[in-house]
Amino acid sequence: MRVSLQWLQELVSAPGQSLAADALAERLSLAGFEVDAIEDLSARAEGVVVGFVRDRQAHPNADKLSVCQVDVGSSEPLQIVCGAPNVRAGIHVPVALVGATLPAVKLTIKPAELRGVASSGMICSLAELGLPAEADGIAILDDLLADLPSLGTAVGPSLGLDDQVLELAITANRPDGMSMQGIAREVAALLGGQTHFGAPAEPITSASLSVGESTRAAMEQGGLFSITGLNSLVVAPSPPWLQQRLEKAGLRPINNVVDITNLVMLETGQPLHAFDAQRLASITRPGLAQVDRMGLRQASSGEAFTGLDGTQHLLSAEALVVTYGDKPIALAGVMGGAESAVHGGTTAIWLEAAVFAPQAVRRSSRSVGLRTEASSRFEKGLPPENTLSAADRAVALLMELCGAQVTGRWLHQRPQVPFQPIELRRDALHNLLGPVQQEGSWADLSDGRITSTLSALGCCMEELESGEGWQVSVPPARSIDLQREVDLIEEVARLVGYDQFACHLPDPLEPGGLDPAQQAERRLRRHLAAAGLQEACSLSLVAAAPGRIPLANPLLADYGYLRDNLHGELLAAARRNCQSGQSGFWAFEIGQVFSSDANQSARQLLVGVICGERRSERWSTSAKAQPPTYYQARGVLQQALGALAIPTEDRPLASHPLLHPGRSAQLIVEGRPGGWFGQLHPQQAGDLDLPLGTYVFELELDALLTAATRRNRWQPAFAPFATVPASERDLAVVVSADVCAADLLKLIRKAGKPLLEQAELVDRYVGEQLAIGQCSQAFRLRYRDAKRTLTDEEVDLSHAGIQTALENQFGAQLRC
Repeated sequence: MRVSLQWLQELVSAPGQSLAADALAERLSLAGFEVDAIEDLSARAEGVVVGFVRDRQAHPNADKLSVCQVDVGSSEPLQIVCGAPNVRAGIHVPVALVGATLPAVKLTIKPAELRGVASSGMICSLAELGLPAEADGIAILDDLLADLPSLGTAVGPSLGLDDQVLELAITANRPDGMSMQGIAREVAALLGGQTHFGAPAEPITSASLSVGESTRAAMEQGGLFSITGLNSLVVAPSPPWLQQRLEKAGLRPINNVVDITNLVMLETGQPLHAFDAQRLASITRPGLAQVDRMGLRQASSGEAFTGLDGTQHLLSAEALVVTYGDKPIALAGVMGGAESAVHGGTTAIWLEAAVFAPQAVRRSSRSVGLRTEASSRFEKGLPPENTLSAADRAVALLMELCGAQVTGRWLHQRPQVPFQPIELRRDALHNLLGPVQQEGSWADLSDGRITSTLSALGCCMEELESGEGWQVSVPPARSIDLQREVDLIEEVARLVGYDQFACHLPDPLEPGGLDPAQQAERRLRRHLAAAGLQEACSLSLVAAAPGRIPLANPLLADYGYLRDNLHGELLAAARRNCQSGQSGFWAFEIGQVFSSDANQSARQLLVGVICGERRSERWSTSAKAQPPTYYQARGVLQQALGALAIPTEDRPLASHPLLHPGRSAQLIVEGRPGGWFGQLHPQQAGDLDLPLGTYVFELELDALLTAATRRNRWQPAFAPFATVPASERDLAVVVSADVCAADLLKLIRKAGKPLLEQAELVDRYVGEQLAIGQCSQAFRLRYRDAKRTLTDEEVDLSHAGIQTALENQFGAQLRC
């Protein structure tokens, strides 16, 4: 939002307070309206004065140059060589004197000699002064100004270049900041001043707008839709003061009708649009335009529309369109159509003043890739209470500047729900804000300061019967963001100044820290990195796919859904690394995924990819690639989980669409399924252009952290070294190929108590020497008693007990 300081000074008076640009910018920034830049317009025309061309002669050595004698109010005229085709004797022009700098064209004027003729100065065009120019050539002040200033005086004030413009960053919760009146109210509240908006325009009597049911529903979503008919108007260029106000705000003047709608938008924040009534009538059939043919609906997919800028659009069903005779004539809240635009021959218009639903305007704007001054205001939300008064203001200007006459107004409005007053408790305000510095001491904010601050915003305040606070009625302009008690408290703090309140720490002070789950998660990340995996971080917004949850208001179509997995982005990253010549990609990510399942909408996962090799040398393999095997990759994951003493078991996983059916496992954490690990399915690897030796794992983070935070799970503990020898025995048994080694180890450890110290799998064999469906599994068992040396008989007895238990439960036979 570009704010003209001169215009602001017309709207606000603050006796004893400075409205200088720098001081005002600081106050606004501290109050929440960040000032991005201050543009000093006077710098554009510094050193440029009014001159009069007394004589013009052709250049003796150049056909396209002229030698002019220009009077700038000094004792002698200046000789200036000019190349503009429209220069002639007897006109007033802006003259840049020697030494002047024109920032618009980055040029400093110096004495020069052009084709053998001396030139002292430059006759300027509007573009060289940073102003929009409709034609080439120098600026002729006789055509631009009604009252010409005297020769030699600065030309800047006559062209509006004696002002300063503040560029404000308006946040989404402050739509009132998108208008000069809203900024004026804010400045008046900050400086303790008064606003001067002038008397409101005379209201126009409205008749009911007769529309169909679908149009009625669309209009009621926004809240209000009105059409004001005017005729007998004359379209012409706007007066200079109006053009200058638009130019300072960054808008291009068009004609008096369009410029008036833009001026009222800047002044009140309410966008308006003018339709040419005769053009509307000719859209369907010749004759008079009929207001009951106006409509509002969603566009049909592929429906054609040409905007005011001449761009043709094929609309989607997301676009909301204003129609006449069911033909689109405007993108509601975004841009009008070329077919119904006001032009030089327009004599009658329909003035649209409406409020459209913010979400509908956002969808329309995004669907066609357009964001306009109007849409930026509708998207933030507008109060319908101010819409008709803005239309009345525009009608008054149209009557004054265009000679228009009102033929009627038609209105459809949703029944208004009166604003409920907000209760503001005195104790709640003081408890939240604390004491403020007043006359060198700290004290609670006085009632008078509270009421004056909120009253300056237009709030009406009544004392509660209990005397504990106030009933606050919020003005319509602030109804969007002032809806709760805490909003009012924030306004008091913001306008008084956050720096005026005391800084105090909580009492009592307590040290912060990480809870056990947070500590375990950080340890897990460190150990995964120590195992050789890099941590990745991908976007949680992805493209559309079945089962994904869509966003209500996505910024981009490719990022309009919540992710339902983490491995997709990691595998894509692995492919990019392999395609760029990297030998491998080992990475993990901890993040949230979202499911459309109502019972489990969000989960925290640990997901990783081990693709290719990761090592610092190749001499040991004669420069040949050596990617990890299944068990080596599984060991990398186990290295990290084992560091946190998280107990896991691997169970066969027969069917998973992402994994190899014979090289995948379900990971059991504390007896419950906690995730999976496996080699990427060959078809998936081929589709992604990844090597066959690519491994993927996924684990539920909550299950891991719960297991890792069991009491004393990963706290170091001392155990004395053994002082007696151990006895080791090997045990090879033949069992069904479906029996897991983990189940056998669990039974061996149970049956071998109390002498069995350690048991581990050392071999698994399947081959011709065994029957089909059977396998041999060999274990190494270590026996020890902490206090004495075991005898062979004791070891044999414990060993036999283990064999018997395996035979009874799994039908295991000793392999000879």
